[in-house]
Amino acid sequence: MSKSLLIVESPAKASTLKKFLGDSFLVKASVGHVKDLPHNKLGVDIENNFEPEYITIRGKGKILQELKAAAEKADTIYLGPDPDREGEAIAWHIANELNGDKLSKKKGRKIYRVLFHEITKNAVRKAIENPLTINENKVYAQQARRILDRLVGYKISPILWKKVRRGLSAGRVQSVALRLICEREKEINSFVKEEYWSITANLKSPLHPPFDKGGEGGLPFEARLHRIGTDKAEIKNESEAKSILSDLEGASYKIINVQKKEKKKNPVPPFITSTLQQEASRKLRFSAKKTMMIAQKLYEGLQIGDEGQVGLITYMRTDSFNLSSEAVNEARNFIASRYGSDFLPDKPNFYKSKKTAQEAHEAIRPTSVLREPSYIRKYLEKDAANLYELIWNRFVACQMNPAILDSTSVDIEAKKYLFRATGSVVRFTGFLKVYEETIEVSSESEQGEKEGILPSLKTGDMPELINITPEQHFTQPPPRYTEANLIKELEEKGIGRPSTYAAIISTILQRDYVEIKERRLHPTLLGSLISDLLVENFPKILDVKFTANMEEELDQIEEGKKGWIDALNDFYKPFSSDLSKAETMMRNIKKEIEITDEICDKCGKNMVIKWGRFGRFLACSDYPNCKSTRPIKGDNEKEGVTEKLPEITNEKCEKCSAPLQLKIGRYGKFLACTKYPECKFTKPISLGILCPQDGCNGFLVERRTKKGKIFYSCSNYPKCKFATWNKPIPEKCPQCGYSFLIEKRIKDGDIEIMCGNKDCTFKKAVA
Repeated sequence: MSKSLLIVESPAKASTLKKFLGDSFLVKASVGHVKDLPHNKLGVDIENNFEPEYITIRGKGKILQELKAAAEKADTIYLGPDPDREGEAIAWHIANELNGDKLSKKKGRKIYRVLFHEITKNAVRKAIENPLTINENKVYAQQARRILDRLVGYKISPILWKKVRRGLSAGRVQSVALRLICEREKEINSFVKEEYWSITANLKSPLHPPFDKGGEGGLPFEARLHRIGTDKAEIKNESEAKSILSDLEGASYKIINVQKKEKKKNPVPPFITSTLQQEASRKLRFSAKKTMMIAQKLYEGLQIGDEGQVGLITYMRTDSFNLSSEAVNEARNFIASRYGSDFLPDKPNFYKSKKTAQEAHEAIRPTSVLREPSYIRKYLEKDAANLYELIWNRFVACQMNPAILDSTSVDIEAKKYLFRATGSVVRFTGFLKVYEETIEVSSESEQGEKEGILPSLKTGDMPELINITPEQHFTQPPPRYTEANLIKELEEKGIGRPSTYAAIISTILQRDYVEIKERRLHPTLLGSLISDLLVENFPKILDVKFTANMEEELDQIEEGKKGWIDALNDFYKPFSSDLSKAETMMRNIKKEIEITDEICDKCGKNMVIKWGRFGRFLACSDYPNCKSTRPIKGDNEKEGVTEKLPEITNEKCEKCSAPLQLKIGRYGKFLACTKYPECKFTKPISLGILCPQDGCNGFLVERRTKKGKIFYSCSNYPKCKFATWNKPIPEKCPQCGYSFLIEKRIKDGDIEIMCGNKDCTFKKAVA
C-alpha cells in the first residue's frame, strides 16, 4: 500500500509527527537547509538580474537521495518545514529537487505545503486536511534577504581585509546593531556626571484613638523633599543640602494633603519572539540564542510520560499577538476553576499586533494550558522547564483580570519645604497572582519616589521627626545595552525580524566585535574601529532608518507588492558607488604607523602600534629585520593582549628565600618563586586587608572562577570559607569603624561604596 510522505527539517519534529500520523505516513527530515549559495565565491550573477547560484550543501547529498527514494514510493508529498520565510525557502528547494529529478516524475503525484503552528494531534490533522501550495512571494522575500546579506558581506569584507586585516567581515543588519552599541559607548565616554543631593525625612505617624495605647507612638515612614516654595527641589551640592538642613532645625511637620487613588494594572500580552527573549534574559539570565534553542525543542516535541513525544508550545518565531479561540476558551475555563470567577474578565482579552506582524501566526503559548508547569517539570531539564513555566504563566496571566492597587500620596509641610511620601497596596492581585513582568530601570531618575506601605495618615496630622538624611547622587550616563534591551531597541527601530534577533547578537559576539561584561554589551577596540570605518564609508547601509526601510521592502515582497529584483536593483546601484569610493577612500589601518616611546628589547629601536589577529600590539619599527613584538598595556585581555607585569618583586620566597615574581595564571595574578621549576612556591597577592572572620589570621586576595569571574576570598582557603563578589577597599568605615569598605555594583553597572559590615548603613556614591 502506497504511503504519503511528509518532509520536515528537524529529526525531533519528525519523531513527534510520526506519533500523530500513524503508519499511513512516512516522515523524513531534511536536517535544515539542503541548498545554499556557495561559500567560496559570491554566487550571485549581478548582471543577470541577481540570479543566485544554489548548490547542494556539503553532506546533504545523501539526505537528498534518501528523500528522492522515499518520494518514489509516495502518491502524495507534504512539505512541513517551519512556518516562516526560511521554512518556505527550505520547502521550495526540496520541491525543486523532487520535481527536477527525472526519476521522480511520478504521474498524478502532488506536492503540498503544510504549516504546523503547533505540533499537537488536532493541529497536525487540520494542517494535513487543509494543505497549501508553496508561497513563492515568501520564497522571494527570503531569497532577496539572502542575496542582500551576501552582497554586503562578500563585497565589503575584502575591503576590510585589505585595509585592516584578513578574516574580518561585515553584515548588513549586524553592522547596524554594532553601530548602536558603539554609539552608546561614545555617549557613556563623553558623559559628564553632575552632582545632586536628595533629602529624606524619616517620620513617625501619630496614633489615632482608639489605637493610642499609652502614647507608644505610631509607625515610621519616609518622605522625600519634593518642593522648595513653588519650585521643584533641586539640590546641586553638599553646601545647599546643609543649608536646607540648618533651616529645617526645630521645624514642625504637618500633613497638608492626603490623596488616595485606585489604580489598575493591566496584564501584559502573550509572548512574541522579542518579548520572550527579553524576559528570558531578565528572569532566567538566558542569552537570546539559548532561549531560541530551548524554545525550538519545546515546539518540536519532548517526551512527556504516557503522552509520549508532544509539542509543548506554539511556533516560537512570531511577531503576532493572535491567539486561537480554542486556546483562549481553554485558558478561561482553567482560570475560572483554578482561581475563581473574580479573576476572569467578562470577555476574552485581545491584544493588537504591530502593522508589520504576520497575522497568520499565533503568539507563543502552551499547546494546552492543562499541562501545568508543576506536572511538566519532572519530564524536562531544568532550563526547559523554567522557560516553559515562563511561557505558561504569561499566557494564563494575559487572560486574567487587571490588578487593583490603592495608591496614596501624602504631602507634608515644614516651613517652606514640601515633603512627599508615596505608597501603594495591592487590593486585588488579578493577573499578578500568576505573573509579573520584569521592568529594567535604566537610571536612578526613572525610579521615582520610593513606594511602600504607609501608615494611617490624615490631613492635619503632625508626624514626629525621627531624623533627616541628606544623600549625595550623581547623574548617570545611559546604560550599556543588555541582550534584552538591545533586542527591544532593534524591534522598536524596525531592524531585523523575529527570526534574526538571536543571530544578530551571536554574530557580533563571535566576531569579537562585542563582548559581554556583567551582562552588558561592550564594544571591543576592533568592533569600534570596524564600526567607525563602515559608518564613514557606507553611511546609507549603516543608517538605522535605511535598514528598517529595507525590512519593510522585504515585507512588501512577501505581500506581493514589490518585485524582489526591483528591490535588489534599488539597493545595489548606490551600494556599488559606495564600494568604489571605499576602495580608495577608506583609511588604510595597515599602513598607519603610530610610533611609541617604547623601546625594542632586542635592537633598541622604537616600537610601533599595529593591528593583528587578536587586536592591537607593539611591533619593532625595524620589521622585518627585527620581529620583536609585545602586548599593549591595558588593552582588552579578550583580544589577546595582556598587561606587561614587573618580573621581580621585593618579596622573598618562604621556602628558599629567592625573590618572588608576579605572574598571571588561570585564576588571576599571583606571586611565584623565580627559581621555578626547582622551587614551586606560590603565594596569592594580598589586598592589604585582614580576613574579617573571627580567629582567622589570613588576608583577603583576588581570585577568579573557572569561567574567569573575579571574586575575593581569604588566603587561608579552604580552611577559611570567607568569600565575596564585592571588591574590598582598605579603608575603615567612617560610621562604625569596620576594617574595610566594599565596592558594590548596583543597577546598570553603577558602583556604590558601602561598609563591609552588613549591619552598617553607611554608603556613598562614586563620582
